[in-house]
Amino acid sequence: MTSHIEIGAAPLTLSQLRDVLNGPVQISLSGAAWANVEKGAATVEAILREGRTVYGINTGFGLLANTSIAPDDLETLQKNLVLSHACGVGEPLSEDVTRLLMVLKIASLSKGASGIRRRTLETLIGMVNAGVLPLIPSKGSVGASGDLAPLAHMSSVLIGVGEAHYQGQVLDAETALSKAGLEPIVLGPKEGLALLNGTQCSTALALAGLFATEDVFAAAIAAGGLSTDALKGSDAPFDHRIHALRGQPGQIDVARRLREILSGSAIRESHRHDCSKVQDPYSLRCQPQVMGATLDVLRNAAAILEREANAVTDNPLVFIEDGDVISGGNFHAEPVAYAADQIAMVLCEIGNISERRTSILVDPKMSELPAFLVKESGLNSGFMIAQVTAAALVAENRMMAHPCVIDTVPTSANQEDHVSMATHGARRLLDMAENTANVVGIELLAAAQGLDFHRPLTSSPELEQAYAIVREAAAPYTSDHYFAPDIARATQGVRAGRYRPFAASLLPSA
Repeated sequence: MTSHIEIGAAPLTLSQLRDVLNGPVQISLSGAAWANVEKGAATVEAILREGRTVYGINTGFGLLANTSIAPDDLETLQKNLVLSHACGVGEPLSEDVTRLLMVLKIASLSKGASGIRRRTLETLIGMVNAGVLPLIPSKGSVGASGDLAPLAHMSSVLIGVGEAHYQGQVLDAETALSKAGLEPIVLGPKEGLALLNGTQCSTALALAGLFATEDVFAAAIAAGGLSTDALKGSDAPFDHRIHALRGQPGQIDVARRLREILSGSAIRESHRHDCSKVQDPYSLRCQPQVMGATLDVLRNAAAILEREANAVTDNPLVFIEDGDVISGGNFHAEPVAYAADQIAMVLCEIGNISERRTSILVDPKMSELPAFLVKESGLNSGFMIAQVTAAALVAENRMMAHPCVIDTVPTSANQEDHVSMATHGARRLLDMAENTANVVGIELLAAAQGLDFHRPLTSSPELEQAYAIVREAAAPYTSDHYFAPDIARATQGVRAGRYRPFAASLLPSA
């Protein structure tokens, strides 16, 4: 189903941005937004009429900012800017991320602070609505001065250069535009710079990582509940009084959800009064503390990215009320870089605690369950190497979680001497989310297998729903078989958001 989103009437929400990523969408601008766009363009025209020299309008760029450009060369200046900056490398961004990137750019330009003309913005909107999605190499941005190379590749299609996805094909830009009933544009003064300057690529990638992390988080809540019951763990550590004394909101919320999803478990009642264990391992007992802390961090990162999605990150900025054009640094993606680094840590920790629960499930010294969750262990290896796979993935995530924001490298002959590295910091999140989804998928399989050994006792109504999702992906493990397809199907359920209801009320984009 195609969503319609009007930009300009109200700030874009995380829920809307998630819809854009899942696409396709139809975009329109409010009347007030169009009025601001036209005022911004009129401000640029007035500057040229008055003969004022303003950076980005009639000067060179970066270290060449003091070079004045003749009026007859202004169109060439903007075209040259786009072509020279379109030097990205690597695999192209996905069509979903590209669509989100374009909508974020439209939202930024719609404020009128970039001086772009109505026709240029209408063409960009037309591309989104028709599904003309530029082929954008994923590497080549340092996250300041904006995502220059990726946005140059987006902009090159506007002027009929480069390649684009259209209706399942990759076509040259002019052909793609023509088939969609659109025409290439000739960029006016400042328009190339307005299109290239901004944090839209890093923000789109970070948002994609955020939404994937939400799905993994929700599945990990379900998996943690299943593992707790499979291991005959206690729900006492989730008592609301414990968490109220600490006062951390994420911890309180996660404890509440764990109490809710374990409520009504016959397995829990079977050992409530005659359990010999004094305390459960931390990966069971401290779920509210660990997952709650990750939730607080995730919510903070989501708030940063939601603000950035509605921000103007161009330079210089056109102030339509007083006619000023002021150079600044809103293109610097430092907030996005920090948010991406935070999400990377969240993904690491979700995977870390999930793998530890799987390790307990397969270890007969830690539970009443058979070794490696299979009958006739020895003849059968069961979940032995599935846990090893989870261990490999969490180790890989730890390596990738190195903070990117601290790793600045000066560029542009030291004019741009501190950069954010937000773009690759955000780009790694989808790989990390995939790793963590596999880790949680393995735990879900292991926890469901653990429940099977307690039958005919049942878990809670909610956790039996989670068990049913797992069993749609894979039958109970009765003897050794080709295991990889089971893990792939279980992981697909995580990535597809099948477990989202188990934490939907907690998530930032709810």
